[in-house]
Order: sequence, then C-alpha cells, then structure tokens
Amino acid sequence: MVLQRAPQKSIVWGFGAAGKLTTLRMNNKIYTTISRSEPANQLGESIWSVTLDPVSDEGPFDIHVSQSLPNGTLSTITIHDVLFGDVWVCSGQSNMQFTVSMMFNATEEIQNAGNFSKIRLFTASLMPSASPVEELLGINLNWSVASPQTVGGPDWNYMSAVCWLYGRMIHQALDGRPIGLIATSWGGTPIEFWMPPKALQDCNDTTNEHLKIQPYNGPSVTVPVNHSNLFNAMIYPFTRTVIYGSIWYQGESNAGNPTYACKFAKMIQYWRQTWNERTNGIADIQFPFGFVQLSTNTNNTAYVGGFPMLRWQQTFNIGYVPNNVVPKVFMAVALDLRDDPNGIHPRTKLDVGYRLSRSGLAVAYGQQVEFQGPIVQNVAYSSGSQTINITYTAVSNIELRNPNGFEVCCQGSHCSSDTLWVPSTVLSKIGLEITLTLDSSCVGKQLYGLRYLWRETPCPFKQAAIYSYTDSNLPSPPYIKVF
Repeated sequence: MVLQRAPQKSIVWGFGAAGKLTTLRMNNKIYTTISRSEPANQLGESIWSVTLDPVSDEGPFDIHVSQSLPNGTLSTITIHDVLFGDVWVCSGQSNMQFTVSMMFNATEEIQNAGNFSKIRLFTASLMPSASPVEELLGINLNWSVASPQTVGGPDWNYMSAVCWLYGRMIHQALDGRPIGLIATSWGGTPIEFWMPPKALQDCNDTTNEHLKIQPYNGPSVTVPVNHSNLFNAMIYPFTRTVIYGSIWYQGESNAGNPTYACKFAKMIQYWRQTWNERTNGIADIQFPFGFVQLSTNTNNTAYVGGFPMLRWQQTFNIGYVPNNVVPKVFMAVALDLRDDPNGIHPRTKLDVGYRLSRSGLAVAYGQQVEFQGPIVQNVAYSSGSQTINITYTAVSNIELRNPNGFEVCCQGSHCSSDTLWVPSTVLSKIGLEITLTLDSSCVGKQLYGLRYLWRETPCPFKQAAIYSYTDSNLPSPPYIKVF
C-alpha cells in the first residue's frame, strides 16, 4: 500500500480488544497506544490509532502491530511492502467507475502497468449504508501493486481508468514518487448520495430520495440507495486515512438540477472538513480537489439538454476553475471528446487523464505547467454593431480550429428558450482576440446573451473552436454570459 509521505504525518489504525496496549513497529521506531474502551463494530472490538512521525523515505517498509490477547499470548499483524508517497481518492459515477479494460488503448496501458510498481491500487465495493461506518462493507481490489492483472481487472470492477491515468501521469511527472490510488465510485448515482447530511442541509435539501440502482458489475439485483448512503459507506471509512487530494467524475445523473453548484461546493467543503477532523487536523482542510467537467452523450450536435448548465455549475457558475468560490479546485474539460457510438461513456480517457493531470500538477503541486485552455477575459459589443470582440487570457496565444460554436440571443431579455439563440461565426482572430460576426437577424438589435459550446455534444472529436496554441490538447471551456 501507500501511506501519505512527509511533510504530512500518516495514521495507522485498526480494531482490537478494548483498553489494550497496542504496539506498532516500523523502521526501527516503536509507537504505543491504548485502544479505546467503547466498541466500534459488531464484534465488540475497539479502535486503536497511531500517528506516525513524518516519513520522507519512500521505503519500502514493513509495519508490525501487536496486541496481547485475553489469554496472554501476543497477536501480531504485519503489513509488508508499504511505500510513502501521495494518496489520492477517486470517486463519482460511471465515468469514474469505467475501467482501464474498457478505454481506447487499453491493451497497451495494461501491458505497461508492470512498469509502475510504485503505484498501489485499491477499489472499494459498491455498498450503501444508512449511517456512517468505520470499516468498508466490501472490497473489490485489496491494496495491490500496479500490474497487468490489477490494472486490467474485470470491466466495471477494477481499475478505474481516469483514476489510474491521473495517478500514472502525476507519478511520472513527479519523478516516480509513490502514488496510492483509492477508487470508490458507483455508476448512475447523483451527487446527493455522496454528500454528508450537513452539506445537504446547507443547500436546503430536506428530501431523502430513494432510488434503486443496478450495479454494473454486480448480480442482477437493484440496491436501494438514498441521500448520504454512499458517503456513509464508501467515503467515510477512508476519512481516518491521511490523503493528499481527491478527484471526481460525476454529474450526468444531476443534469437539469438547478442546485448542483451549491451541492458540489458543499460536498467538497464537508469532505475536506471531515477528513481534517478525523485525522486530528493532519489532512489539509483545503486538500486539492480535481474533477472532470461533463463529457458528451448523444451524437446529435443540435441537442442542448441539461449537460451545458451542469458543466457551468461544476465551475460554481464562474465558467472556469480554479476560482475564488472554492479554493484549490482544478478540472479537465471533456466536452470535445465525443466517442460515437459509445454515448455517455466516451472511451477517450487518455485525454481526460492528460488534461486532469496537467491541472493537478499546476494546482495541487504548484508546478509551472500549462494546464488550461483559453479563458474568456472580456466581451465587447457596441449597440448597433455587426460584430462582437472576445478577449481571452490564461494562454500565450489561441488556436482557432473552426469558426463554429458561438451563439447570441437578441430576441428576449431572459434568453430562457434555446430557440432564441442564433449562431454567430468567427470572422477573424488577432492574438488573444477573436471577432464574431452577428447573424443578420440580430444586427441593430440589443444583445442579451452570448454562449459557447452550449450543447450536450457540441462538436466532433477535438473540433471545438478555441484551443491553446501552445498545447493543442487544452480546449477553452464552455461559456455563457447574459448581459
């Protein structure tokens, strides 16, 4: 396995008899603690916990934990081959659960997995709980060294493609630093299932919607799940573990829900708070949190649907991250990674992993790498003009790949109906500024809104209009502005 490296301390904990002396030995150091008196599981066992001194050496180490049994004999458990590096938790719905075995270039990725023995993998089982539990209710993949067998596990079972690719890419960029990847995700689940109750309360969600969900990798039975049940069973058990950060790929099940921006922000806030509290302040109260902005679904480029607004809400209604609403959040844009006929599960996960790892290296690790596409800085329009000028920032230059994807609204102040938006094509590009030409129906009228890539599946594969000139795999995120 991997435990969190210095400068953070790491915590090792487990179950045993109540009120007993517990001894931990690692790297010629001895730690002792007394297990708690109150029982913490159905066996009546109590929790013991040891906080290690910060470990800079990556290892490997063996950890030996001993406790005396009621009959006086000494019981010892040993964990072998423990590395110290950075631990990342990967969660969400089916596009995070989507395994390496199902992505493009899977054969090559799986064959090469044995070259990354310092990456260690773990996958939780799909199990809900009505109340928070200390111990996982099930494990699909116990802590394992990366190998063709563990990375290339059964479809939907292990290992998450986005989790693996993100971990592999930051591992390589960080000169082979050990990386621990904990995958805990469930296809078809809304965000409410992953939120602690306080987060739901802050967003005025007092319902307790009950859904029956069919696991992709389980038997043909549906499991009833409701609000907070997956936080309780598939996140809370990890919150005694010191982690470096988390990545998230979810939102399809909340498309069309106007409360997502609040819920996403509050989920991040309370995950961080819970980890910080349960590690006695060791886990960063603002640990890095990355996400994949919603990709595509239908192969109909005319369909708008609920995805565009959900993508906007994923950025807390700002349009890009990082921003000032929630600190240390980063993302990968994915709306140009269409994969016909694979619908809601694009197999183009290598691009997702690349974009997310670049963002993670910049925001989570402070590296000076290019990590985002062009961001709209200013929109200039004079009443009666036939053109609009858009100025971009965050890049040194922009690549104009095609002139399409922009729309304006000049028919009504609310712009609420998609029929009120008409195309506006790119006329020219000079440096970081593009000029749009207005449709004849809008010339001389007041403009009420401008939007970009506002479709569920807005363009062919990697054929959005605006990309970074210096990194052609970094597109400009979707955008909307109502004047």
